[in-house]
Amino acid sequence: MEKNVVKKSYLDINHCNQTIEITNGNIETVYDLNKGTINILWNNEIVISNGYSIAKLEDGDTLNSNEYSLHKCLELVEIEDDYGKGIKLTVLNKEDGLPNLLQSYYVYEKQPFILTQLTVESTKDVASNYMAPLVTSTLDTTCINTSKESDLRTLFVPFDNDKWVRYHSHSVESKVESFEVTAVFDNYSRKGMVIGSVSHDCWKTGIKIEPQQNKVDELRLLIYGGATNEYTRDTLPHGYVKGKKITSPKIFIGFFDDYRDGLEEYGKVNAVLEHPLKWEEGVPFGWNSWSAVGSELNYDLFIQTSDFYNNSLQNHNFENKGTVYINFDSFWDNLTEEQLIQSVSYVHNNGQKAGIYFTPFAYWSSNFDRVVEGTNNLYTYQDIMLKDNKGNVLPELDGGFPIDPSHPGTIQRLKWQLQRFVDWGFDYVKLDFMTHGALEGVHYNQEVSTGIQAYNFGMKEIVRVLDPAKIGRPFFINLSIAPMFPSRYAHSRRISCDAFGKLKNTEYMLNSLSYGWWMSGTIYPFNDPDHTVIYKSYNEEPISETEALSRFNASVIAGTVLLGGDNFTIEEARNRAEKIFTNNEVNNIAKKGLSFIPVEGNSEDQAVDTFFLNDIFTGEFFVAVFNFDETNTNEKNIKFTRLGLDEGSEYMVCDLWSKETFIAKDSIHFSLKPAESKIVKVNL
Repeated sequence: MEKNVVKKSYLDINHCNQTIEITNGNIETVYDLNKGTINILWNNEIVISNGYSIAKLEDGDTLNSNEYSLHKCLELVEIEDDYGKGIKLTVLNKEDGLPNLLQSYYVYEKQPFILTQLTVESTKDVASNYMAPLVTSTLDTTCINTSKESDLRTLFVPFDNDKWVRYHSHSVESKVESFEVTAVFDNYSRKGMVIGSVSHDCWKTGIKIEPQQNKVDELRLLIYGGATNEYTRDTLPHGYVKGKKITSPKIFIGFFDDYRDGLEEYGKVNAVLEHPLKWEEGVPFGWNSWSAVGSELNYDLFIQTSDFYNNSLQNHNFENKGTVYINFDSFWDNLTEEQLIQSVSYVHNNGQKAGIYFTPFAYWSSNFDRVVEGTNNLYTYQDIMLKDNKGNVLPELDGGFPIDPSHPGTIQRLKWQLQRFVDWGFDYVKLDFMTHGALEGVHYNQEVSTGIQAYNFGMKEIVRVLDPAKIGRPFFINLSIAPMFPSRYAHSRRISCDAFGKLKNTEYMLNSLSYGWWMSGTIYPFNDPDHTVIYKSYNEEPISETEALSRFNASVIAGTVLLGGDNFTIEEARNRAEKIFTNNEVNNIAKKGLSFIPVEGNSEDQAVDTFFLNDIFTGEFFVAVFNFDETNTNEKNIKFTRLGLDEGSEYMVCDLWSKETFIAKDSIHFSLKPAESKIVKVNL
């Protein structure tokens, strides 16, 4: 019997005959070279059994690694990278007449996760638009299903934030396809596994999970690059990746005592590869014009808003590091160039910064013969539109036609427009309808064959134009409607679709925070909760003060970009702002730039109603609660154990709005009026 046991200070490796075992004390991988399959264990229990890989080729062949006749250990080497010290195992799968399949597994010292990736290798070019690094018909949930009170969940995470899409914490009996990441967890114990992509240069990643028939504890799992459907907004199949050597997305598989820690860890692991844009200027406070006036934007309104903030809000702690942002949204072109330059100068003189709006990958007309701005008459919009394989312009999405980010005319256009913003003195840009740039299609640049490749191509140019080292000042890049990944091109991203002031908008935005809080401070410096409307948006009736306060509280706990969204030429809106926007203690929470964490995770496609923040930097502890019912009161009793506080202890609790204080033992009781919310500080 051949046996080779290597005991490292950080990992154990056991290569015995046709089995290769690697363990880090938390996770163990066992590869069977006879069967061509892998088992993954957590705390000595098998979670994933008989895992294998699949690649579908353009010529119609489907390659299953476990059906190949030879499985050989090609590489078993020590590695050290940003994740720490570890071992990389590469298994070569060979079959006569077929491309080789290489499965790579990365196991790190003490880490609660492994990484895996599939490579197709051939002596001639191959093409695939479907590569699945891990497939199994046996994902065993018994390791997280540890009590009779268990509440097993599978999380749906949307690809982008368009069309008022919602996160959904499904019962584990449901069939789910999530995008880029998912979690399978028990809401009662919070134990769970997190699975997702950590490479975002090429693929859209789908994760399919469904129950096995008549087997409560076993799920089918398939993780693949090549996902396209209504949620990715695509009308065409995923583009093909071509070459003699092509690779799948790299996949994160982690196991955690608290799935919330797992999602945050997933974000941190992505940040190692994605390198989020740095921002050292603090959480942006300010105003945006869209929900305030929509298309009726004008110079006088902008100036009056700047003055109101300067005279009534900035001197009452609604600012950060002494400044606020006064931002144009769409229809800034109602103003002349001279008025725009004057507007920027005016807000700068008020100690403020100025923002503006752009849609680099969407065209809002069907006049394709129009000359593209900034291209010296070299291109029309017909040239730069994204097309199908018959040369037809792709259908509109959200009223706008998709532009090809890889076309030189597109790059010239965005460089021209962004440079104008810089020259006019702006400090902030909101980039909207970005999913248009990630759609599948036939791209001008023949080295670009997928939507994500095209998106990266265009976004790199945007970051180059706005590089602070080049322009000589910080410049905040905000993404509005946009894919979650790739994330390295912006300082913030809207966590949801449009959300203004009504209670239903607050609940909708908090649904995204309930399951996407972890993005703030990991893959993006900040989440963006959209415009904080406290009186009325341009297209809706006024809201109650209770609704307004709930909307403000929701924005404060989001992580956050805190932009007012009212027309402050209206007296009632000004009065509300002077009351709501000037709470020092609440504003100081927003300035932390830290997202609150959901207490529960079983709200289906609705928002969780209770969140908390344990600020390890200051020792402060906060709880936020919401009543999403507009007609009924809500009595809530939140146990200390669900907040991570010590059962049996007593804490002084202070309501940051009413200033009421009380002693809480074992739990905190809240009486909420219809549509009401509260933020309290727990003195530990």
